[in-house]
Amino acid sequence: MIETIVFDVGETITRDDGYWASWADWLNVPRHTLSALVGAVVARGLDNAEALRLARPGVDVAAEYHAREAAGRGEDLGEADLYDDVRPTLAALRRAGVRVIIAGNQTVRAGELLRDLDLPADVIVTSGDWGVAKPAPAFFQRVLEIAQTAPDRTLYVGDHPANDVFPAKAAGLRVAHVRRGPWGHLWADDPEVAAAADWRIDDLGQLLEIVSG
Repeated sequence: MIETIVFDVGETITRDDGYWASWADWLNVPRHTLSALVGAVVARGLDNAEALRLARPGVDVAAEYHAREAAGRGEDLGEADLYDDVRPTLAALRRAGVRVIIAGNQTVRAGELLRDLDLPADVIVTSGDWGVAKPAPAFFQRVLEIAQTAPDRTLYVGDHPANDVFPAKAAGLRVAHVRRGPWGHLWADDPEVAAAADWRIDDLGQLLEIVSG
């Protein structure tokens, strides 16, 4: 029986369209170009940040992040960035008695913006808050601490094989791989991902069937 569900953030509950568009505008490269580069690094199994380095060779991503913040063009996250099924599904899960947690690889600022959205979740936390990021085992140890349930009664939902599916499974959690975003679609039918994931879903609403059945 699943008692706690933990959600990844990017391309699980939020769309990354605006995120990459803002980076393209900041680096003064066409949005389509950066989008294509994101697809390329995903296909090669590289970190998303590599797309920025391909778009602007030699760029210091951390320095540019701080420069954007200083210029008032930093991180932004609003209601329009949420997938349509997020609020209704999270609310329904809580009504069903499931503990709902959001925990992903985001900055401290992103965590603040997520909490400002007043989502129906018991806990919202980021790797920036914890000082440890996926796929480190310590991240999933922290997840289990706040889940307050046994690993086999805790379900982690995410799109990324290397950051979500494999390390969550290694930590003893149940796993749902969601077919969303570049990673979710590209790796949805990969044999290793299919073998590791307990469930594969296309919509968060399917989680209600999982917890009820």
